[in-house]
Amino acid sequence: MPWLAVSVSVPGELADEWSDILLDLGAVSTSIEDAEAGSADEQPVFGEPGSAEQVLWEHNRIVALFDATQDAGALLAAFAAAIGMHPPDWRVDTLADQDWIRTTQADLKPIHVSDRLWIVPSWHTPPAPEAINLHLDPGLAFGTGSHPTTRLCLRWIDSQLRGGESLLDYGCGSGILAIAARLLGAGAVRGVDIDPVAIVAARDNALRNEVETDFVTPEQDDPSRYDVVVANILTNPLRALAPLLAARNVPAGRLVLSGILSSQAEDIRLAYAPWYDLHTFAEDEGWICLSGMRKP
Repeated sequence: MPWLAVSVSVPGELADEWSDILLDLGAVSTSIEDAEAGSADEQPVFGEPGSAEQVLWEHNRIVALFDATQDAGALLAAFAAAIGMHPPDWRVDTLADQDWIRTTQADLKPIHVSDRLWIVPSWHTPPAPEAINLHLDPGLAFGTGSHPTTRLCLRWIDSQLRGGESLLDYGCGSGILAIAARLLGAGAVRGVDIDPVAIVAARDNALRNEVETDFVTPEQDDPSRYDVVVANILTNPLRALAPLLAARNVPAGRLVLSGILSSQAEDIRLAYAPWYDLHTFAEDEGWICLSGMRKP
């Protein structure tokens, strides 16, 4: 079934209100996007946790999907009446129907992390059956192996674990790093995330990969210390978490941090300097992975 895609420009302070109005008019879904995306004026999405940045872009575009049998003229009139003005930059396009699940799956292929580690979606046959194949499908929690920061952490775990180490994955998302660590020989592994949905997803992924891991929210966590602490988050929360993460490392334990742009590396090094001399493990597409050993 084809769809009507209604696109309208909207100031940031009105984006949520106008989106709700379009849903009330029968839209099956709406999305709010940066109207400057793809241009020199494109802005970061929502900012980082703990920052004072705006929660939406200055210039936004709402895209609402309607059943193709809807009358575009009547929709425009009803929307204009609801907001009390003729909407600026209103556009209607017709989208042909397609199998979105099949299309999405076609774009997601196995990820070659190293000679011995692959991330494989469930609908693919492992390209290297003799390798360690971590089975993971995209879901509501961050971490499929496709983002450079996740790959950087996976490469550290693959190349640096000796076997038997305890490991804490702080900000575990889908659980991909914790699960990979277990598959690659780590001992006791725990993942922590503030999002309960992520905890459910991580536990499901651990079951799928037949590994024993422990996933909890911060409220369920305890102050146990680990040989390895991994955190793939963002610069602002990493800076704020420095004392907490350092306290979770045993003396001479190792810390692995990613979610950091190369230009932000020095800020993170300074934040962790009381406990670590962090060095660059690797870089990928402008992102960096820092690691270091806990000082006595």
